[in-house]
Amino acid sequence: MSSTARVSAAVWREREAELLSPAYHRYTDLVVDHAEGTHLYTVDGRDVLDFGCGIGVTNLGHLNPEVTRAVHAQVDKLWHTSVTTYNPKMIEAAEVLVSVMPEGLNRVFFNNSGAEAVEGAIKLARAATGRTDLIAFAGAFHGRTYGALSLTASKARYRAAAGPLLAGVHHARYPYCYRYCSHGPGERCSIAEGDELRLMLATSAPPQNVAAIVVEPVLGEGGYVVPPPSFLPMLRNLCDEHGMLLIADEVQSGFGRTGRTFAFEHFGVTPDIVTLAKGLGNGMPIGATVARDEVMRAWSPGDHGTTYGGNAVACAAAIAVIETLSRDGLCARAARLGAAVMDRMRALQRDVAELGDVRVLGLMIGLEFTRDGRPAADLVARITADALHRGVLLLTCGTDDNVIRLIPPLTVTEDELAAGVDALEASIRAQTQR
Repeated sequence: MSSTARVSAAVWREREAELLSPAYHRYTDLVVDHAEGTHLYTVDGRDVLDFGCGIGVTNLGHLNPEVTRAVHAQVDKLWHTSVTTYNPKMIEAAEVLVSVMPEGLNRVFFNNSGAEAVEGAIKLARAATGRTDLIAFAGAFHGRTYGALSLTASKARYRAAAGPLLAGVHHARYPYCYRYCSHGPGERCSIAEGDELRLMLATSAPPQNVAAIVVEPVLGEGGYVVPPPSFLPMLRNLCDEHGMLLIADEVQSGFGRTGRTFAFEHFGVTPDIVTLAKGLGNGMPIGATVARDEVMRAWSPGDHGTTYGGNAVACAAAIAVIETLSRDGLCARAARLGAAVMDRMRALQRDVAELGDVRVLGLMIGLEFTRDGRPAADLVARITADALHRGVLLLTCGTDDNVIRLIPPLTVTEDELAAGVDALEASIRAQTQR
């Protein structure tokens, strides 16, 4: 037993309350001592299936052997030099990352997190275009540093008491068809076709002022919303028409989560800039802003910087992550496992009136619950608490906290996945048949 495990969970929680900022939000009261694969082991002896992956980070599972070996090897060789020297591991990581990007996305700026990657993308887009304004979407989450927060519009409380925020940011509706639209499946979605965006450009956001449109190819914190197939191609065409850049925020959806290396690949478009983090390091702090060469060349030495970004240990982890994803066919596996979960949840939907919508792309799965046409956040809270009692950690999302998101590791075994979904289904039935 580790020394951590000798202290009770209650004592750890009391010590945190005394020492750490109250800004930290915890989804559960679990106090974790160690983890492996899909399992979290708590200080009080519980074994919990982790279907939250540290908010979409540990895509390869906890203590993935390949990533662990790579980190250990690098720790014994070189940790950090920052910009005082060249760093071979950083260059190797850029080569490996570029190798899985679409052709043309060939320049990398490494940093420490998704929010930093977004901040870099904002600065780069403004430098490359000479324009100031940005278009983002309602429901979007891009981070909580000031530039990223200015784009974020998933919950008002993130922005409360934080202003004034970055000027020149305009928000349009994301094609969240379950919530906003009345058209039938496969019918034209006016939001996805760009009607509202074109009205914005004609009335309140002059296109000659707009540097970029920033979009999550799958809406993350805003509800795990998969847009209609026409949405991203429309954005690409609109950007090309007006000389704007298209920035894809793949921080949560990247690195195999949706059944492709990147979610935008499902829609047949190539962005000008991509922001990455979370799954890139499988728990090591690393992010990246990746852009076309002609865009990245808008920066000269010293125009942007980072002390820790691209440190050798985090880059070693990133290399192992990308190589493991490719070697083990984890993208295709995520697509297959996600389809199986979708079939089960849509069958359950026929029995549970409160399960209003099932949204699946790979192992990025959202279940939206409503009652009498209104978001049922209280029901979702009860379901996730019940599931945790049954040994499965689940996260919520959505503007109204009425969406359960399933994000198990891409390495989850079929037996573990089945056990987790069994527990979830039992919890849904228990809480909706009261």
